Amino acid sequence: MAQNKPLIFITNDDGYTSGGIKALIESVKGLGKIVVVAPDGPRSGMSGAISSTSPLRVTRIHQEDDLEIYSCNGTPVDCVKLGISEIAGRKPDLVVTGINHGSNASICVLYSGTMGAAIEGCIFKIPSIGFSLLDHSHEADFSTAKTIARNISNHVLHNGLPIGTCLNVNIPKGNDIKGVKVCRQTAGQWVDEFFRSKDGSGKEVFWLTGRFQNDEPADQATDEWALAQGYATIVPVKVDMTDHSILQDLKFMEEI
Repeated sequence: MAQNKPLIFITNDDGYTSGGIKALIESVKGLGKIVVVAPDGPRSGMSGAISSTSPLRVTRIHQEDDLEIYSCNGTPVDCVKLGISEIAGRKPDLVVTGINHGSNASICVLYSGTMGAAIEGCIFKIPSIGFSLLDHSHEADFSTAKTIARNISNHVLHNGLPIGTCLNVNIPKGNDIKGVKVCRQTAGQWVDEFFRSKDGSGKEVFWLTGRFQNDEPADQATDEWALAQGYATIVPVKVDMTDHSILQDLKFMEEI
């Protein structure tokens, strides 16, 4: 492994065969040595989940100059932990995750395996970015997303990010994107989340479904508004989830 080249670590939550991760590999080729450790199948919605009761297995899938690809039977965060600790050979200079098939804007950042992996890269004190395209299709066109991913990755690779902060990047479907906006996360939640049905034996089952309820659809500072207007969005995300604004207000509880 060439020590003078930047080391870029890639994973996702759609599996190592997905179109999105292939697009992400293509987007950062030439920026450094690439090591990919990605799930052996879909792991969407895993957030920060880790495998604590079963062993992890890794298989090398492909190797060429400046590119190694491995599959792992674990979660996206497992892939980051194991890949950086045992496979990469040295600390990566950049972690990029995705390109996810589907949005990870607003509250979805909390559920996303793509963003869970980016946050894990953050915990390793490595500049990290999660990329998502608002298109679930297996035939999704990643051409514009690749350009955006390369430009942002190249900038972060050379300029870094604050320790403890990663980027959540979402890109609209299609090639008529107006530009890129730095935003805050939209307030909202998923509602009507389950579809009630029956299995083959007639027993009741529930399928996860639902629709996103935007609590501030007109706020132009939010990622959902910008995406709806045709902009790609960048939301900085922090590992520290402390609500610092109310720390002093809660001091009275020390006397309870």
